[in-house]
Amino acid sequence: MDRKSFFTLQALVFGLVAAALTTVYITQPVLPVLQREFGVSPSQASYTVSAVILGIALANLPFGMLADRFPVQRLILVGGAVVAACGLFCAATPNLGTLVGARFIQGLFVPSLTTCLAAYLSTNLPLERLNVVMGSYVSATVAGGLGGRLLGGFIHPPLHWRYAFVTASLLVVMATLAAVRWLPPGRLPKESGEKSAGFLALLSQPELRRIFLVAFGGFFVFSSIFNYLPFYLHQPPFNASTEYITLLYLTYIIGIFIGPMAGQLSNRIGNGGTMVLGALVFGLAIALTLIQSIVAIVIALMLVCGGFFSIHASAAGSLNRRLTSSRGRANSLYVLAYYLGGAVGITLSGYAYGLAGWHGVAALGLLMLAVPLSTGIQEMREPAGKGKPKEELSPGV
Repeated sequence: MDRKSFFTLQALVFGLVAAALTTVYITQPVLPVLQREFGVSPSQASYTVSAVILGIALANLPFGMLADRFPVQRLILVGGAVVAACGLFCAATPNLGTLVGARFIQGLFVPSLTTCLAAYLSTNLPLERLNVVMGSYVSATVAGGLGGRLLGGFIHPPLHWRYAFVTASLLVVMATLAAVRWLPPGRLPKESGEKSAGFLALLSQPELRRIFLVAFGGFFVFSSIFNYLPFYLHQPPFNASTEYITLLYLTYIIGIFIGPMAGQLSNRIGNGGTMVLGALVFGLAIALTLIQSIVAIVIALMLVCGGFFSIHASAAGSLNRRLTSSRGRANSLYVLAYYLGGAVGITLSGYAYGLAGWHGVAALGLLMLAVPLSTGIQEMREPAGKGKPKEELSPGV
């Protein structure tokens, strides 16, 4: 693949993943608005985020298997149509229950645009480009997360959050049609002569289990911080408006640059070293949020994004560098752990927030960061060459 074709591929990947992730976080900055509009508690309003994340988690394993069997263009076309249609339904829904239900269905089909694409990339790209491309993939998740939050809380007025779903659906339609039209056909794993390892065979590998736990723990903390931030900043001494809080999500832009940089850093100091550095930065960021100053909050959120996306990019790179088979299944397990961490994190942090306010969310997050920190240290201690791709996975489990 020449440089121009590679750039085109990256642009298509970036557009599709960013559009898909835009749909996930639309309601996050307007959770207090939903709380008032539907007359529910903060944790109930948060179901509009956790439901779509749960749907993504549950659907990743099935789509991981489909990615190993069917051309990615077909999966993208079906998934894009469902995600866009559900977004339009969300814009017209009359109550919280149907909104949450539609969000759950929407989440079930997001993996067709993300997990399947990750499997396609890992099957068709050479290893020397994989860390960089996965970094760009992570950057697209950043852009999508930022775009969804800006749509819901700033670009469209918060009280008109329904229009944000319409805009997001149109973006999904455009990105889907572009991907179906211009993505190279690629190869399926069976066409590459690869043996197909099942989920249990992948989970039997201790080094892969560690990476899955990193995905769980990292997103557990990240989703909790950003989900309860609006409630924290709406209260004294901040008393911030929804529009102002949404502007703070612009710190997400840091992640667009951190993704590729973390990929490059992992090539230099190893995925384990990058993981440890990310966990330490993330922990410092959470500590800074306890300082009741907007300046401190802004700095903290920049460090939150820098730390988290360093963890995420290094973990994704570590996973794919270890694999030569069942990439669809392995990536689906990774994303399953990732989004389960988000759903569990939002739920448990809701109880922590109810019991101890923001201090409870922060304390729980610091405890969970022990997972990427310890895993990174363990990876740094691995003998040279142990992180190379493995061939001995047993097929058919």
